[in-house]
Amino acid sequence: MGNRDVDGTSNQAVVFSSADGIATITLNRPPALNALNAEMVTGLAEAVRAAGADDSARAVVITGAGEHFMAGGDIKWFKEQIDAEPDKSVIKREFEAFIHPVHEIVTAMRAMPKPIVAAIRGACAGFGVSLASACDLGIAADDAFFTLAYCHIGVSPDGGSTYALPRAVGLKRAFEIALLGDRFDAAAAREAGLINKVVPAADFEGAVAKLAARLAGGPSHAYGNTKALLNASLGSSLAEQLDAEAKSFADCAGTRDFAEGVTAFVEKRPPMFTGE
Repeated sequence: MGNRDVDGTSNQAVVFSSADGIATITLNRPPALNALNAEMVTGLAEAVRAAGADDSARAVVITGAGEHFMAGGDIKWFKEQIDAEPDKSVIKREFEAFIHPVHEIVTAMRAMPKPIVAAIRGACAGFGVSLASACDLGIAADDAFFTLAYCHIGVSPDGGSTYALPRAVGLKRAFEIALLGDRFDAAAAREAGLINKVVPAADFEGAVAKLAARLAGGPSHAYGNTKALLNASLGSSLAEQLDAEAKSFADCAGTRDFAEGVTAFVEKRPPMFTGE
């Protein structure tokens, strides 16, 4: 399945492609630094659904077209909405209606059994931070920069960042990121636990491709079970988590990948996982 627009018609804000076991979701509004507007919400929702439904894809990459990942919400679009509607109660309802589909995207990403990689260069701001945090792994070019930024336009964060950040960086650091809105570089993001790896900008595309290929060649069923276990862990007791681990291990033990992994270990060769 080659590159195609996610709805096959007019939505150019997000491009979905799938090849070699990797589904790629590209945020595609580079003149606006891939800022989030209504069209991109629709396109991103469709792309996430497409990635989940694509049986040939065993890993997912989310990246941005051009030089940036995502600069948050489209502030110019926000201003248009405010100017068009003087009634504050209506504005509240309209923005809440805008945000709920965004949150459905985040929920779908966390529930998807396939590993999702955020490939970040340039600006990662506002909902860009939330979107990257909803991914399972994050790799950034060394010239990437981050800011939660919501405080600068007088709103509180959305997109699950107030859930993800305390878990990733600790509560005090999360308060600092959210309340001050300062910009920090990729090295600081790595140190804080927001992303996994920083690579030179010149090596960025190759490093992303290598990581995605490694995940796509891994034991997909085990990855899905592992993702579910990790996502549930912070809301589970030890007893509940141990029980879930036992059931998950037993479930994986019935797969071809388990038999291949054990056999390869005994035969002292690399395993050839098929995702089955």
